[in-house]
Amino acid sequence: MRLLGAICFFLLGLHAFSQTTIVKIEIQGTKKTKPAFLKKLLQVQEGQELDSIAIEKDIQRLKRLPSISHADFEVRMVRDDQCDLRFNIEENFTLIPFANFYSTVNDELAFRLGLQEFNLLGRNVTFGVFYQRDVFNSYGVNLRAPNLFGRRTGISLTYQDFTTREPVFLSEGTADYRYNNRAFEALLLHEFNFKNRIEIGMNFFTEDYSYITGATSSTVPQELVVDKYLYKLIYNFDALRYHYQYISGFRSILNFQYVRSQDQRLPGFWIGFNDFMFFKRVGKKGNWASRLRLGISDNVETPFAPFALDNNLNIRGVGILIDRGTGAIVLNTEFRHTLVEKDWFVLQSNVFVDSGSWRLPGGSLSDFTDYDNVRVYPGIGLRFIHKRIFNAIFRIDYGFGLITNDPSSGGIVFGIGQYF
Repeated sequence: MRLLGAICFFLLGLHAFSQTTIVKIEIQGTKKTKPAFLKKLLQVQEGQELDSIAIEKDIQRLKRLPSISHADFEVRMVRDDQCDLRFNIEENFTLIPFANFYSTVNDELAFRLGLQEFNLLGRNVTFGVFYQRDVFNSYGVNLRAPNLFGRRTGISLTYQDFTTREPVFLSEGTADYRYNNRAFEALLLHEFNFKNRIEIGMNFFTEDYSYITGATSSTVPQELVVDKYLYKLIYNFDALRYHYQYISGFRSILNFQYVRSQDQRLPGFWIGFNDFMFFKRVGKKGNWASRLRLGISDNVETPFAPFALDNNLNIRGVGILIDRGTGAIVLNTEFRHTLVEKDWFVLQSNVFVDSGSWRLPGGSLSDFTDYDNVRVYPGIGLRFIHKRIFNAIFRIDYGFGLITNDPSSGGIVFGIGQYF
C-alpha cells in the first residue's frame, strides 16, 4: 500500500510538466454511505486537472467522517493526458449503543444508556438518544446534519431534560440541590474551508434548583426557577491527520457563550474557553497527545460557578464534581502506545499527567497560582479499540493525587472514546 501511494504521488507530480485531466471519479468500498454524497464533499471533481494537494485534503476529509475508518486512492491513466481517479473506502459500523456506569457524589450507582446512528440515510447525519439515571431521570435527543444545505452548511438540533443531584459549595458548608435543566438548542454549522469551521446559534433553557439537604445561606435561595437563553459561538480550527488510531497535528476549539435571564434580578454573564490540542506520532506505535484548556467567565461570587473540577471533564482521579470556579487552566498530556494490533482490534497503554488550577468565584487571577487551588494527577490506563466501529474506544484510567489538598484522593475513571 505504501508503494502504491508513492507511485500515485509520483504520477501526480508529473502534472507540473504535462496537465492531466480527471475523466472519471469512482468511490469503492461503501456499503451504507452514498457514493454520491461522498463525491459532493470532494474538492477534486471530474473535468479538473489532477492535483495531489487537493486529493490529499480529500483523503483527510473522508477520514474525518464518522462513517469512514480509512481511505486511500488510486490513479489509472487512460490516455497521456487523461486519468481515472478511484477512492477506496473502509467503512465504520455506525449504529452504536453505549452504556456508562459511575458512582455519584453520594456513592450511589449512576448510569447512562444511549443509542447513536452516525450515518443516518448514508449521508453522515448523526441522530442520538440517551437516558440517564443519576439519582433522578434524564433524557435527551440530538440531530446533527453538517451537510444538509450543501457541501459546507448544515444544522444541529438538540433537546434535553437533564436532572442531577448537585453539590453546592457555600461558605457555611456544602449543600445538595436537585438541579434540572430543560433546554432546546439550534445551531447553524458552516465550513469556511478544509481547516476552519464555525457553529453559531441559540439555546433556550429553564433552570430549576431545589434544596435537598446540607448547609444553608441567607444569600442563596433554596428554590429557584428561571428561564434563560444563551448565544453560542464555536470556532474550530482543525489541522489533524488520522491513520486509524493514530493522530497527528494541531487543533483549536473556541467556545464562547453569553447567557441572559428572563429574571431581571439575575444579570447576564459570559463564559469562554479554548481547547488547544497537539498530537504527534512517535515511532511506529507511539502517539503523544496534549490538551491545554484556558477558560474564563464573569467573576460573579456564586455557588453555581460554570467551571467544574471533575473526573470526567479534566482531572482523572480527582472525584465527581468536587469544586467550581470562574476561571480554569487545565493541561492534560499523555503518551499512548500500541501494545497489540490485529485486523480489527487494538490494545493501547496510556501514561498521563492531568493538572489544573481554578479561580474561585469572586476571587482574583492570583488564585491560579495559589497552591490550594492546584491539582496534579499522574496515572496509567488502557484503551480497547475496535478499528471498524466509529468511536469504539473503551478506556479505563487510574489517577492519583500528586499535588492536591486531599492526599488520599485518587480513583478509576471509565469512559467511551479517548479522554480528549
